[in-house]
Order: sequence, then structure tokens, then C-alpha cells
Amino acid sequence: MAKQMQKRTLETRARLVAVATALVEQHGFAALRTEEVVQGAGVAKGTFFAHFRDKDALMDLLIGAGIDRQLDQLEKAPAPKTVEELVALQMPLIRFMTQERYVFDVILRLSGAAAIAEIGKIATTFGRFLELTTTWFERGHFRRDIPAELQADGMQAFVTQVMALHFCALHEDQGMEERLNIYLRAWLQPIT
Repeated sequence: MAKQMQKRTLETRARLVAVATALVEQHGFAALRTEEVVQGAGVAKGTFFAHFRDKDALMDLLIGAGIDRQLDQLEKAPAPKTVEELVALQMPLIRFMTQERYVFDVILRLSGAAAIAEIGKIATTFGRFLELTTTWFERGHFRRDIPAELQADGMQAFVTQVMALHFCALHEDQGMEERLNIYLRAWLQPIT
């Protein structure tokens, strides 16, 4: 009986996630409403909250899964050898994270930087990104005077800054890729 109940619980959660994913594909993340998810899944609103503490918890799962898909692609790519390769390699991830202002806002709130008590899917993707980029810097042709971990931390800060400036009306004179190239050339060029 307990296994049957657990199976039904997992199926209900999967149905909620599937409906939410389909709604996001149709209308975007910002347009997603819990009422539509509940209705599409054919469950009561209380059932939604039995699976997710709030809409942010569902967004953490959906957006985190999208970031993970982007990171899966990055892991398959060879380590970049130049700043230009490094930036080009990351642009699909950056575009995903900035596809909507709402998505970027959720990422910032749930990245772990806001001292949230519970580490969720998005926060774990930030750790995964740092591990991946640290290996790039260990193998790449970048600075050797500072540790690869510090290079990865710095790059992550610059990526976040570039995404934030993307949404700032005062900084629309320069695209994200161009701005990131400038920042990373200054930060990562080998010292000779």
C-alpha cells in the first residue's frame, strides 16, 4: 500500500512538472500561474502545495533543469583556448538565463547568493558551473599567476554582471557577448 501511494505521489508530481513545462513552452516563465498548472494536472491547489512550497520552488526546478541542459552541452565541448572561445561557448547558457527578466530575477534570488536556507536546483547549477569552468582554466591558456578556482569565481561574477547590465536601459549600447569579451580579456589574458 505504501509503495502504491509513493508511486501515485511521484506520478502526480511528474504530471505537475509536465504541465508546467508545457505552459512555459507556450507562454514563457513569467506567464506561468499555479492555477493553470493545477487545472492542467487535474489536481486540487492543495496538492500543488504538497509538492512545492510555492511557485518559486517549481521555478527553481524548471529553470534549474534548463541550466543543467545547457551545462550538459558545455561539458561535451572541448576546453576553450581563448577568451573568444570561452565567451562563445557560454553564450547559449547566458541567453537561456536572460531569456526573460523574470527568469534572471528568479536565478538571482535562488542562486544561493541571497543566503537562502535551502539549497535548490539553481544553486547547485552554480556550483556545477564553477567546477566545469575551473577545469577549463586548469587546462586552458589563461593566467597562471592565480588559481583556476579564482579565475572561475571571477568569471562567474563577470557573467552575472553582464546579464544584469543586459536589463539596464543605461547599458544597452553594448551586447552581452561584446561586454563579456572585454571583461574576460582584462581578467584572464595570460601574463607574460
